[in-house]
Amino acid sequence: MRTAPLRPGAVLARESAAEPWVAVPGGVLDILRLWRPTPLVRAQRLGRALGTPARIYFKDESGSPAGSHKTNTAVPQAFYNAQEGVKRLTTETGAGQWGSALAFAGSLFGLEVTVYMVKVSYEQKPYRRAMMETWGATVHASPTNLTNAGRGILEADPDSPGSLGIAISEAVEDAATHGDAKYSLGSVVNHVLLHQTVIGLEAKKQMEMAGDYPDVVIGCVGGGSNFAGLSYPFIGDRLKGDHPKTRFVAAEPAACPTLTRGVYAYDFGDAVGLGPVVKMFTLGHSFVPDRIHAGGLRYHGDAPSLCFLVDKGIVEPHAYKQNECFAEAVRFARAEGFIPAPEAAHALMAVADEAAAAREAGEARTILFGLSGHGHFDMSAYDAYFAGKLEDVELSQSRIDAAIEELPRVPATT
Repeated sequence: MRTAPLRPGAVLARESAAEPWVAVPGGVLDILRLWRPTPLVRAQRLGRALGTPARIYFKDESGSPAGSHKTNTAVPQAFYNAQEGVKRLTTETGAGQWGSALAFAGSLFGLEVTVYMVKVSYEQKPYRRAMMETWGATVHASPTNLTNAGRGILEADPDSPGSLGIAISEAVEDAATHGDAKYSLGSVVNHVLLHQTVIGLEAKKQMEMAGDYPDVVIGCVGGGSNFAGLSYPFIGDRLKGDHPKTRFVAAEPAACPTLTRGVYAYDFGDAVGLGPVVKMFTLGHSFVPDRIHAGGLRYHGDAPSLCFLVDKGIVEPHAYKQNECFAEAVRFARAEGFIPAPEAAHALMAVADEAAAAREAGEARTILFGLSGHGHFDMSAYDAYFAGKLEDVELSQSRIDAAIEELPRVPATT
């Protein structure tokens, strides 16, 4: 299957852009100005709660209309599709943040939006679905009986909770088999990461205004767009030698430990192998993660560029369990007032580790992390945490090994 028919030419041009800077169209800027620039907040109360000498800052992406960083790429993708006469977009969503963002952007440009939402999140977060429908989107719980990919998954496992890989397969198949539609992806690929660097570019200027620069940059990782958006502008400084000691920490769920326990190999980005293969850290495209509440982090792979940086030791991945992440999310909410999404809670767990390390070293280190979105639609997860019902998944190596066995056979390259 070719990718060219699935995305408009302007998006494909940005996917392979070699220029160091890419202009943002005025029609996109007009909408981004509704909430950008986003605040950079000095988390002094959190620092006191953690008992650390570290200076903690967070870049707050929760103020966009859809409540997360995802709108930064949804708007330009909808713009470019509308410019080329596309009528309908298909996409996948995990926790619903990306689906919400694309539904919002589609409504602004007169586009129909069809969303395949991972079933476990569809059931856990009904108000995310309602939000998408408010903006005019059609939302299906994935896997569905509407596509060959979905039917195949349900035949093998009628109770499948779904996964981002499965939802991607359905959205791609929908677009590929209907002439009125294009496919829109919310993470992993280059043009999405490019759109998201507005986060880090703003943060660099804001840190300069504060007279500070991060010793460590932290973000949660599912496919990589949030982490890349914040960290890549700072990684550029490190690679140029301007700040060679800055560290970068990627926080992922122990239930879906792509960067920490996956293999660095060529794999499909979707569950049934419709798309091209890319080299990334992967748990295997057939891997279906457990039903954790951080739905946006339930993906078997990661952005190839991010995986390359992990492989080269530039980015340090760490995996965390649900309960410890929610404990830090609650601490953050009680200290700073903002209720974070379960995905961002993983970044907060890494922040707690780095704050403790600074305390033990007696050093006033500077920590910058990304608050990728709010948790207002995730209160059932907090309710489960307070009731002691959140499960810390112990992922067996045998499950990973079984999925890795199904990796595509790619000829060795030199």
